[in-house]
Amino acid sequence: MPVTLKDVANRAGVSTSAVSRAFTDGASVSEKMRRKVKKAASDLGYSPNALASSLTTGRTKLIGLVSNNFHNPIFLQVFDLFTRKLQDKGLRPLLMNLSDEQDALTAVRRLQQYSVDGVIVASSTLPPEFSKAFRDAGVPVVNSFGRFSTTPDVHVVGVDNSECGRMAARELVARRYASVGFMGGPETATSTQDRFRGFSQELAKHPNVARCHSFASDYSFDAGRAEMQRLIAQGPLADAYFCGDDVLSIGALSALADAGLNVPRDIGIIGFNDMEMARWENINLTTIGQPIEQIIHSSVELIVAMLDDPDRYPEVRLFPCKMVERGTLRPAPSPET
Repeated sequence: MPVTLKDVANRAGVSTSAVSRAFTDGASVSEKMRRKVKKAASDLGYSPNALASSLTTGRTKLIGLVSNNFHNPIFLQVFDLFTRKLQDKGLRPLLMNLSDEQDALTAVRRLQQYSVDGVIVASSTLPPEFSKAFRDAGVPVVNSFGRFSTTPDVHVVGVDNSECGRMAARELVARRYASVGFMGGPETATSTQDRFRGFSQELAKHPNVARCHSFASDYSFDAGRAEMQRLIAQGPLADAYFCGDDVLSIGALSALADAGLNVPRDIGIIGFNDMEMARWENINLTTIGQPIEQIIHSSVELIVAMLDDPDRYPEVRLFPCKMVERGTLRPAPSPET
């Protein structure tokens, strides 16, 4: 038979209510009593029932972790970091897949069924309306990898995707590519829109550089491969491409290799994210690194703060990206040349 609260109370020689208080954060109980109860519980191998505790405290400690791009390997890293950091804070992540969800209110209702204490929307492709729908329902929410705004409706933690687009354009210009292309993810994704905007704005300063653009159907290997295959068949190719995500870049590299084209000798490729696969020797992708761990740490910090202060004024926390030099762009010319 499982050990019960009453068993612990009998072992400790206290009331069941005293045992309950000893396992409830913030409850009125002396430290001596708490130690006595927890020793009895340890001796008996007792663990408090989380669901029963939520009835007492009014908190489930469940945090909805919402995303929609499960085809992208970067989210294995994202979910790993999020779940570990939430658990370190004594919170319980509840993962929700919104890959085929179009209605924000449906997503809200689903998570409300579990009485979540808060929600982290970990997506750069879900429309901002999803985060706002949780806010409007009175659920504390943080949008990780969300869109930068000077007047945010919810807490946003991420990077300035427009600046990342400008960074990629500056790098290609500095390496003296005569024609460059942008191969983004879904055209409806705000991350795609912002990276393309910044890329185009920077290239407008260099009218001698030819430019083109296209969009893949998804942030996935298959979508990146299919889009590059289409560009190869359509011809002519640009001299170098900024692919709006590492997984798109890896798909593009696969298509170029099948076509007998060498990277970086024939075509240059620069990605975005610096996911683990980008570092593999057979990929060796030059990319723009996004500080994923910092973004996730800050997101968890915000959602924890909101549990005590749900009306905390929305803020934007942006982190800088950096160039990660590997082997899919030709070397930058020396200053003398």
